[in-house]
Amino acid sequence: MAGGIAVVAGRGELPVKLCRRLLSDGRQVVLASMEGFEPDNPLDVPVVDFRVERLGKLFHDLRAHDVGEIVFAGAIQRPKFDLMKLDFKTIRLAPRILPGIRNGDDGTLRMVISIFESEGFTVHAAHEIAPELLLAGGVHTKAQPTDHDRKDAARAAQIVHLLSAADVGQGAVVAQGIALAVEAVPGTDAMLAYVADVAGGFRPRENGARGVLFKGPKDGQDCRVDLPAIGPATIDGAARAGLAGVVIEEGGVMVLQPDQTIAACDRHGLFLWVRPAGEGNA
Repeated sequence: MAGGIAVVAGRGELPVKLCRRLLSDGRQVVLASMEGFEPDNPLDVPVVDFRVERLGKLFHDLRAHDVGEIVFAGAIQRPKFDLMKLDFKTIRLAPRILPGIRNGDDGTLRMVISIFESEGFTVHAAHEIAPELLLAGGVHTKAQPTDHDRKDAARAAQIVHLLSAADVGQGAVVAQGIALAVEAVPGTDAMLAYVADVAGGFRPRENGARGVLFKGPKDGQDCRVDLPAIGPATIDGAARAGLAGVVIEEGGVMVLQPDQTIAACDRHGLFLWVRPAGEGNA
């Protein structure tokens, strides 16, 4: 196996965190940067630029850097696919790529993983490299969920489970048993802003349970890519939305800055509950 590892990076803090960890472990690291979604590179690691239409060049460049392992990290939007710019390798892969990109996010990412693996690369999950990104089960904050909050969390988890069949979203906001919002392409921050600005007014009882944000992976999701994540900004958004707390599925959601995230919860008076998968019923 080649000695290097490539962080196929989008935007956000996760690629930098993984690069820092890998470098501290003495690994040879390369950033693979997709055109239009260039990541931050404060550690000045070598960069391989690529377009999705020119995967042949990407594979060649990765091998030139002695890369045999891959980890995907960071946020990107689904790129446009320009058929006029395909290289020969990507033309050969087109029968696999084109149906894949018409699927939901999970189907698309499964296709991407299979292509990298068929080229001989080993694909790792981000939390394999930085296991501290997954918090232990339990409530990590001064605030504690009430029985009403636990019921709302179970209802939200049920909604995310049902949406999995359609390969849509990894989060939902529920208050007093009512679904105020579900996560779609715009993401968690946009969902929480919608609750703050619009949907929050639809709580049935003004003085009832304030509601929770639940995040968890889709059923059957390949957790090597697109594992849900939260951070301090998520907590700020949940506070602005007037929620009582944030619930994440144990082993299925990364917390990008654990100490700062818990501190943000305590500052806003929110709870952070790492909930066992499948606990309770809605």
